[in-house]
Order: sequence, then structure tokens, then C-alpha cells
Amino acid sequence: MDLLALADFNLVARNGGFGRAARAAGRPKATLSRRVAELEAALNLRLFERGGRSLKLTEEGRALFERAGLLLTELEETAAAIASGGEKPRGRLRISAPLLFSQTAMGKIAAGFALKYPEVRLEVTTEDRAVDMIEEGFDLVIRVNPDPDDSLVGRVFLRDRLVAVASPNLARPAGDLAAPAVIRSAGDRLPWNLKTTTDRSTIAVAPVLALSSLIMVRDAVRAGVGAGRLPLSLVSQDLADGTLAHWGDIDEPDIALWTLYPSRRLLSARVSAFLDHLKQAFPMGTPDELAAYINN
Repeated sequence: MDLLALADFNLVARNGGFGRAARAAGRPKATLSRRVAELEAALNLRLFERGGRSLKLTEEGRALFERAGLLLTELEETAAAIASGGEKPRGRLRISAPLLFSQTAMGKIAAGFALKYPEVRLEVTTEDRAVDMIEEGFDLVIRVNPDPDDSLVGRVFLRDRLVAVASPNLARPAGDLAAPAVIRSAGDRLPWNLKTTTDRSTIAVAPVLALSSLIMVRDAVRAGVGAGRLPLSLVSQDLADGTLAHWGDIDEPDIALWTLYPSRRLLSARVSAFLDHLKQAFPMGTPDELAAYINN
């Protein structure tokens, strides 16, 4: 197979058309069209559905694009490593991370990584949705309790747990009384099932505020409006200072933060370096460790 033709196909697929690919690469559109046609002829496959004004990958084209992109990246990185005499991290590293982790910890993590590896251009995008790593060009994603995905591999690097907290002035209700509460959305699980070191219980909840950000929920709870269901790492300092009271742990599985990347034989030096950087930041991966990192 002609690797140059494969690279041109990957360029067109990534940019979504011959015209955009030509402008991005500064190359003639006719040359790219011819090279892709030659690749289709060599493979005896149609890789694009060509409409009047649109270009869409066929099923075979999409499969080739997903695999070819990874292979070409590995070839480029291997050649660069050989040329430089070693696997020194360099180039662009694109990461997608969830909102709360980005707001509380990612800035410090990114700054430390940039100081350690100045030849890597780190780009972090903050969003909670499940991004398509291949289609959107991410090298690594950080996700909370992700669904299984055969195309990705990864590992847990942090754990947290949910706790019910409130201002010390707000007494935990007894019996059938409902607790005024600040919730994140109408989809929050109600009532709250709580556990302590000695017992389990259920308390009814009467929402008084619905806020989309957990940091906003924490700030409202601090103000005494109502109780909140929050990650321990976000309120551990308040609990230690006595500015918030612990009503109990939410009786649900722990929160697990995963690093995920495309399943392939070799990781790039950039991704490996970032994974090692996270391990150094959170060697034990506990909620207390994350809280200490946030509050340091």
C-alpha cells in the first residue's frame, strides 16, 4: 500500500473534504483527489460517498480512517524519536476532561506538566459528554465512571465518594420530615440513602435550589440554604474546619476517574508522560489526596 496515498486519504477524511484538506495542507485539490482515487483503485474499495456538495466516509472508509490515523501517528512519532535520539515527549497533546475535575485540579496539573515538558503543546478541553476520540482528535480523555468501550483502554487514577453535608446550623431531620436541599438537577436521586460507621438510613429531601454546577451547589450549601450531595474532595476542608457538618456518606458506589486512550500496541511518549504525571500527582488515588491537591 502507498503510505503517501494513505496519508492523503487521512488528511481528506480528517478535514471533511478535498477543498478543506487542500487549504489546510497548502496542496492542490486535484492532487489529493487523484491520490485518494488511486488508493481506492488499489484497495478495490470506495472510501468516500461523493455527493453534489458533500463528502462522506463509507463504512469501509471510516474503518480505514480510524486505524490509519493511529498507524500514521505512530510512524511519525517513531521517526521523530529516532531522529532525536530518544523518546522525548514533544508535539501536541489533546485531552478532554470533565468539568468539576478541570475546575478544581486540571489547571495545576496542566501547569506542572507544561513546566516539566516544554516541548509538548498541551490542549485541554472541558466537557462532560462522551467524546469520540478518533473523530475529534483527542489523544487522551478523563472520564467519570465511563461505560465500557472495546475500542479504548485505560485505568482508574482517582477515586472519590459522595457525602451529604449541611451547615452546622441546619439540623438533620428525623422521622418523615424532609430536609431542605440544594440539588444539581431534577434528575438527582431522591430520597438520599445514607450510611455512617454505625447505621444506614434514608432521609426525604425537599429541593429548594437546582444548580447545574457542583461548585455552585457547594457554595449554596455553605451559605446555609440547604443540605447538599457532594464529592468528599470538594468539602473535606469545610468538614475539617467545622464550617460544614457531615450527615453521612451517600450509599452508592464510589466515583472513579479514568484515563482512557485508543487501544494500540504503543503509547506515544506524550501520553505516557502525562499518565506518569497524573500518577505522581495522585500516587494513592484517594479522595483525601485529591482534596489535599485542590486545597494546597
